[in-house]
Amino acid sequence: MSKPSTISIREARLPADRPVILSFIDGIQQFENPIEPDRRTDARVAEEYFAEIPALAAKGAIFIAEEAGNALGWVLVYRDSNEIYVVEEERAVATIRELYVDEEVRGRGVGQALIAACENWARAQGLKVVLIGVLPGNERALRIYRNAGFSPYALQLRKYV
Repeated sequence: MSKPSTISIREARLPADRPVILSFIDGIQQFENPIEPDRRTDARVAEEYFAEIPALAAKGAIFIAEEAGNALGWVLVYRDSNEIYVVEEERAVATIRELYVDEEVRGRGVGQALIAACENWARAQGLKVVLIGVLPGNERALRIYRNAGFSPYALQLRKYV
């Protein structure tokens, strides 16, 4: 019999959580680079991206997954606006970004718990739509998102010229 999960989700405490968030930003860049080579893996990327986090967090929340005081993953969710041509009741949305779970604990429901925290946040804000992006080659994340009830909404294409 497996022991019950003791994973908890809490809101980030800045600046105290800055080091762990920086490590998660580095982790996601390292993970995504083999899938999408345009992802930076240099030493400055986490610091540069972290500088943008407070403005996004001011429109939403940062959640940290923990177990026994150890940070396992994070997610950023914030209020965003869909295009003006979208029906008004679906124009205000919650956007999930930067969902990341440490490799050692993947498959234990940490990502699902972080997604659930974002959905709860969205409901509390009166939002009816949650958006999340995924790289086409990230099959595991795509499967997790679909299992969480997400379905395809838009497809962005790229061409180098």
